[in-house]
Amino acid sequence: MKKLFAIVLAAALVLTMTACGNAKEKDTFTVGVCQLVPHPALDEATQGFVDKLTEEFGDKVEIKVSVGAGDSSTCGSIVNGFVAEEVDLIMANATGALQSAAAATADIPILGTSVTEYGVAMGIPDFNGTVGGNISGTSDLAPLDEQAKMVTEWFPEAKTVGLLYCSGEANSKYQVDTVKAYLEDMGLTCTLYAFTDGSDMAAVTQAAVDSSDVLYIPTDNAVANATGIVDGICRAAGVPAIVGEQGICAGCGVAALSISYYDLGVKTGEMAAQILRGEADIATMPIAYADKVTPCYNADMCQALGITPLAGYEPIA
Repeated sequence: MKKLFAIVLAAALVLTMTACGNAKEKDTFTVGVCQLVPHPALDEATQGFVDKLTEEFGDKVEIKVSVGAGDSSTCGSIVNGFVAEEVDLIMANATGALQSAAAATADIPILGTSVTEYGVAMGIPDFNGTVGGNISGTSDLAPLDEQAKMVTEWFPEAKTVGLLYCSGEANSKYQVDTVKAYLEDMGLTCTLYAFTDGSDMAAVTQAAVDSSDVLYIPTDNAVANATGIVDGICRAAGVPAIVGEQGICAGCGVAALSISYYDLGVKTGEMAAQILRGEADIATMPIAYADKVTPCYNADMCQALGITPLAGYEPIA
């Protein structure tokens, strides 16, 4: 009996040690992705993230992707579900998704992507480049001073610029305010045109083209999700738009200075892999930016408006 008891005890110790080892050295992970709204730029960022994590971990990572309806309540339900499931990491794609994730948990690591300015998104005054706590991520910010210069490079005769954006997107407001200041320094007259949602987008866009030589549209998710509305109004009025990214440009713009959202998603995936492996502390990870920006133009829109593309800009495929 003593011998049998010793064998059972030894087996129990082995099982206990194995369980402890697994707890300390976790090698399978669950990652939740909350994407604010479906449109090409955000879709590409999510795909880049998924591809990179799959490359890093193979079948040892389960990635759950949920796409919201462009509102905070839907994103809140998605991320609260992830928190209840105790996922190992949340990727929040776009500002609204990031804000919802931050409100849902202070413990699970959160990586944002397709977020322009984290200080604005998170309400951090004097932002120094690191959010801290359980949040970091990547920014889709392209140089706003260079975007402002595009207006005068493409349309040197323009005198009035309408800056169109969704009032519910804090980072859109940040972009139009910044570009407006640059344009006014160049001597242009600028007016902000803010719509609240899809219900008043057409009316506000019409007011903008009626009073402007050129429109400027930032990386705005509401516009990206409804470029057909802006496109129809701009074409009919013959008013061109300089925009913040390639997806919006393909839908309703003339030219853009754009990052690759797929590459941005890959970069976010690289950060996630470091966090999951314990190689990096998210609290000290600074916000990362795209490695390059690409000047591009919409050939169809240029033809429709009789605009000759500038040298150095690539046609959008």
